[in-house]
Amino acid sequence: MKKTLLSIALAVVAPFAWAQTSSTTTTTTITDGGGTITEYTPGSVITLKESSGPRHYRFGKTVTYVTKSGKTLDEETVRTRIKLGIPVHVHYTGEGDKMLVDRVTLDED
Repeated sequence: MKKTLLSIALAVVAPFAWAQTSSTTTTTTITDGGGTITEYTPGSVITLKESSGPRHYRFGKTVTYVTKSGKTLDEETVRTRIKLGIPVHVHYTGEGDKMLVDRVTLDED
């Protein structure tokens, strides 16, 4: 009886003892990029001509537009000042190939 009980207990515990676990690690980086705007779709995408070539960025859920001195721009000012050919810097979070912009800084005040 003891042998049977011990065998049943081992049979129940064995799968957990040799069970494999797996985990996924996502590396998130926060960095800046800069260049001249070559493509701009508000709320969607911005493409910059950088020294290494063109680079495409997607917009995150919220994007703040600021001047070089740190003044936050309102929606109306963004519509008139953000256009093709102007130099900007972007602050973005990168996960793999996805680069999500959360701040755009105009290189001029």
